[in-house]
Amino acid sequence: MNNEIALSVKQLKKHFNVGKNQTLKAVDGINFDVYKGETFGLVGESGCGKSTIGRTIMGLYNCTDGQVVYNNNNIHELDDKESFDFRRNMQMIFQDPYASLNPRSTVKEVISEPMEVHGLYPNKKERLDRVYQLLEEVGLSRDHANRYPHEFSGGQRQRIGIARALALDPSFIIADEPISALDVSVQAQVVNLLKKLQQEKGLTYLFIAHDLSMVKHISDRIGVMYLGNMVELTESNNLYEQPLHPYTKALLSAIPIPDPDMEEGRERMILEGELPSPINPPSGCVFRTRCPFAMKACAEVKPEWQEVETNHFVACHLYNDQIKNKTPIKDEVYQ
Repeated sequence: MNNEIALSVKQLKKHFNVGKNQTLKAVDGINFDVYKGETFGLVGESGCGKSTIGRTIMGLYNCTDGQVVYNNNNIHELDDKESFDFRRNMQMIFQDPYASLNPRSTVKEVISEPMEVHGLYPNKKERLDRVYQLLEEVGLSRDHANRYPHEFSGGQRQRIGIARALALDPSFIIADEPISALDVSVQAQVVNLLKKLQQEKGLTYLFIAHDLSMVKHISDRIGVMYLGNMVELTESNNLYEQPLHPYTKALLSAIPIPDPDMEEGRERMILEGELPSPINPPSGCVFRTRCPFAMKACAEVKPEWQEVETNHFVACHLYNDQIKNKTPIKDEVYQ
């Protein structure tokens, strides 16, 4: 894996004003780097802030605080000209292939529009040839160019979305749950396509998903999010073999094993309670209200983001040597 940093997210916060002096803390102080040529997976249950991070990195949302550094420039400090150039280098594949394509435009128009906006391939024939090339790269044919989005299946629409994202020859792609709306068999096809394109074009991916089993197959490193906070980050294989954070362990235990005997005999870690509101998150550790190992310190102090092992980061008091009493308590902590 290349050690050159492509993207650096530093203490990123994105808060939304939801009225009545209430603030929704969708992302609340996130740190991570993405290296050139790698796939960085970002996982967590619905509502944890994954998609908000992707949209904030793209500049679709203005950040509340922190920095997003790409090519040594803070994305949220770029002027109009710099921002225009930046968008050519970073593109996004959206979650819903049914909503992300203009139903009134043909596939040819959908894919060629970014080229027209950025002044690429000014010759109409060259632009059309490029559309045909992109369609073939994503497993479609040039015969599809004159059709409309409603004439395609979900998997085919997502391939069109990928072709549109590739239209400007970007180096970095944010894939926001690109397979969640697809059938399982089609999910594998799309993931394999993304891996193939990455190898051919040297792309860097930020791959956002909630399915840990699928993320493992495409990601080099994985960051686990919970309620707007990053709780664990390490290499993909290491996360599956030696998870540290209780939330990560619970997510992994929810993945079914395709062996009835092993599935029946293994011990599951089932979380109790509901996901707290990001408008009024718990004090201290945001996971403490559902954690079976919660201690008194968890309610009082927010755990520090620390490197417990080489390239293995976690935010959990269980790995804080300064805390002496690590006896789980439930009645006090959950107040």
